[in-house]
Amino acid sequence: QVDVAAMVRLFGYVDVTDTGFIVAVLSIAFNPLFWNVVARWEHKTRALSQVFGSPRAACYCLGAVILVLNCVRSHCFTEAMKSQPKLEGWDWHWIYYSGLAISAVGTLFVISSFLALGFTGTFLGDYFGILMEEKVTSFPFSVLDNPMYWGSTAIYLGWSLMHASPAGLLLTAVVAISYTIAVLYEG
Repeated sequence: QVDVAAMVRLFGYVDVTDTGFIVAVLSIAFNPLFWNVVARWEHKTRALSQVFGSPRAACYCLGAVILVLNCVRSHCFTEAMKSQPKLEGWDWHWIYYSGLAISAVGTLFVISSFLALGFTGTFLGDYFGILMEEKVTSFPFSVLDNPMYWGSTAIYLGWSLMHASPAGLLLTAVVAISYTIAVLYEG
């Protein structure tokens, strides 16, 4: 039997009806939905490649839009987290430094994924017909599948711990669920 008292107490700090929290949830869910729908649409129609004159230019433009959307998502996440109460007793140095370490590992996974895949590999180039020579199996792909997704999730988890934020922890769970659904959809 699971003792849910700690979870109830933790999420008693979160106002899920707060407008900023709802906007953060929507932005988290929107991003992978957007890029998967647009990429599949491009793959079927080649419409973006025609509009931008080449698959590479279209992929770079979609990548730029995804980067902007990720900045918006991170901003919404941070604002929602800051507008909600901190967890009493979590303002300890070891929790802060644990969060910092988790964020650092997440950043390592995100950056090394980008370096291994390149811009078009990271931003759905395969849907534009821009294929890599072979499947990337070097670090971080040798450690885990989808390291960009899980690295991003780790960054949000670390950020939440650094800010002793129950709202941040709940939003991190939304990030993880969104990426899990995206992986199932992409697979």
